[in-house]
Order: sequence, then C-alpha cells, then structure tokens
Amino acid sequence: MTTTPYLDARIPGRRLLQSPGPTPIPEAVMQALTSPCMDMGDPRVDETIAACETGLKPVLGTRDGDVFFFISNGHGAWEAAIENLVPPGGAVLVPGTGHFSEGWAVQAEALGRRVVRTPWVEGLPIDAAAITQALRDDPRHEIAAVFVVHTDTSSGITSDLAALRAALTASGHPALFVVDVVASLGVEPFDFDALGVDMAVGASQKGLMCPPGVGFVATSARAFAAAQRNPAPRFYWDIVARKSPLSYRKFCGTPPQNLLAALRVALGLLQQEGLPQVLARHRRLAGLTHAAVEGWAEAGALGFFARDAACRSNAVTTITVPPGTDVDALRALAREDYQVAFAGALGPLHGRGFRIGHLGDQNPANLLGAIAAIEAALRAQGVPVGDGIGRAVRRLAAEER
Repeated sequence: MTTTPYLDARIPGRRLLQSPGPTPIPEAVMQALTSPCMDMGDPRVDETIAACETGLKPVLGTRDGDVFFFISNGHGAWEAAIENLVPPGGAVLVPGTGHFSEGWAVQAEALGRRVVRTPWVEGLPIDAAAITQALRDDPRHEIAAVFVVHTDTSSGITSDLAALRAALTASGHPALFVVDVVASLGVEPFDFDALGVDMAVGASQKGLMCPPGVGFVATSARAFAAAQRNPAPRFYWDIVARKSPLSYRKFCGTPPQNLLAALRVALGLLQQEGLPQVLARHRRLAGLTHAAVEGWAEAGALGFFARDAACRSNAVTTITVPPGTDVDALRALAREDYQVAFAGALGPLHGRGFRIGHLGDQNPANLLGAIAAIEAALRAQGVPVGDGIGRAVRRLAAEER
C-alpha cells in the first residue's frame, strides 16, 4: 500500500504536533480549505477578503490600521516591511533577540539596507536601554525604523513591548516602531494602537491556527505615509499599490481563496472563544510545559534557555540539553515511535536544545500526552530527567480545584 507522512493506516490515532509553527489546525479550518474556488467576479471573493481584514484587526488591537495580505510566509512579510519603510541605502535598527532578529537583519542587508544591531545576551530579552542609546547615537536620524521581534521562537523568549516602546520614545527619535508578531499574535497580549506600533508583521501558521501561506502587515497612518514617500523600487510587496477596493490589486494578482477561507474560519473561532480566554489558555499551556521542564531539570541535565521566568514565551519553550546530546535522534524517536513531533533549536542554539510548541489549536489533554511521550523519549535516549509529567499533572490538578 502506498503511504504518505500524512496518511498511513499503520499509524492509528493522530500524531501530536508540538512545533512552534506550523501548529495544529482545527477541523473547521481544515474543512474550509476544501471550499471550491470562485471566479474572480464573484462578490464572495471580496467578502472573504474583507472578513479576514475585519477579523484580524481586533486580534491585532487596532481600529484604524490598514491590513495588507501577501501570499507568503513571515519572511515575505519581513520583506514587505523593509521595502516599504526603508529607502535604498537607508538604515534600520534591529535589536538583538536571537536567531530571528539576526535573520531579519541579514535579509535587510541583502536588500541593500544598512543595519544597526544591539547586542544580544543569551537567555535574556531585548535590552531596552540599548535601543535608547542606539537611537541617541543617530543624531541625523538616518535610522528609518526599529525592527523588533516580539517572540523569538528559537530562544523561546518574549520581550516587553511596552518597555521597548518607552525606550524609543525616550530617545526622541522619529524612527518607526515595527513589530514582528509572527509567533506572538493570538498568544501574547498585543495592542497595536495602545503601544503606538507603526507596522505589525505576521503570518498565518502559528497562533492563527492556519496552514502556512498568508503573510500580512498592519500599518499606522504614519507608516503608510512613509511608504508613500519611500523611493525604493518594489512591485509585489508595495502596500501603496495594494490599497485598493479591488481584490486583484489587494493581492497583486489572484487571491489565495482557500487559505483566506481557512483564515476567516480561524478568526471566527478566536472570536467565539474570546481573545482574553485565548490568551489565558496559552498562559495555562505554557505553565504546564514550564512545570514539566522544572521537573525534568531536577535531574540536573535539562533546563530553561530563558533565564528569567518573566520572559518565557507562552508560544514555545526552549529546553537546553547536555553537550553531546543527539537532539535530532531524540526528535526522530519521539516522532516515529511515540507520534509526537517537536522542534530542534535554531541558529546559534542548534544542537544545544529542543523546543516544545504550545500554541494554536491546543488543550491540556493533548499537551500532557505530548509531554509524557517526550519524557519517554528522553529516558529512552538515556538523558537524566526528573518527574516532568508528574509535576505538570499536579499543576493541572491544582488549577482545577
């Protein structure tokens, strides 16, 4: 019998996906993906796009910001931010937060921009004071924008956006405040308007519980005006050209109808659950995972990469391992024998840890099953661990009292 990784009769049940992205997709969203395509003149195409724009705004925390969609992942949305906001040869400040801040910086440099970086200290969030100083060191205001990664999914660290906004304000610099919410939207508190964000950069495959394929940016009036003034040559990524009532213009061509149908349903599910409840569920799932890691750490081999408990992400937890641990073998064992898929660490953390995602369409039951399987894989690989699953279960039981 021919099999695929996604459909194999020899594997009963469902493989648990504990990656920080893509994340588990609700059944209703999966069903929406099978919707038949419509002709471009069908008014329901425009209705679907409008529903996604309208539905995304309260998740972002904006009333007046414009939302622009792209057929892309988060890196495509990064490029949209660079090309629309930073002129050719212009400068951008990218505060250090780990693998993904460096990735955004490298992408900006590849597109001909100059990047000012602030140092990153492993295990810690973005240094707000370093942002203030870097901007004060730019008296000619050559830095067009500050590109901040809210949650770095390699390190499992979430930075305090209110503190970073205050740091930018304290500098007196006019740079735009641009925030990557790819891993934090629908998981961590985020209020575009209250924080004075000029552009938010996101994607569909994490807290929004959709397949990869839809990137987006939300802009303030100030950011859109900056894009209008920006002489950088661009076409597909041009938000000025995409500001149109025509669906063809909004997507620079054919919209991804099935992905948008899925996103519309996913946003409806978040609305039905209620955003405060969605955020509380993610805090709870993170707490169960953190309890498990605390239990594992009692044996002295594993630990949290994030040094400060206050900056540990509600989306993903990064766990350090002893030198010489074969993380890829651990992941393969868990995936193929125990049907739980989780992630390795990226960039400078590669081989030094693994990551458990606890975001999207998740509940305590599936998470505890995944934690138990991961603990079994760790024990099978000979990694010393304490009673992680027991500690997580006890935490859940205490919450239910």
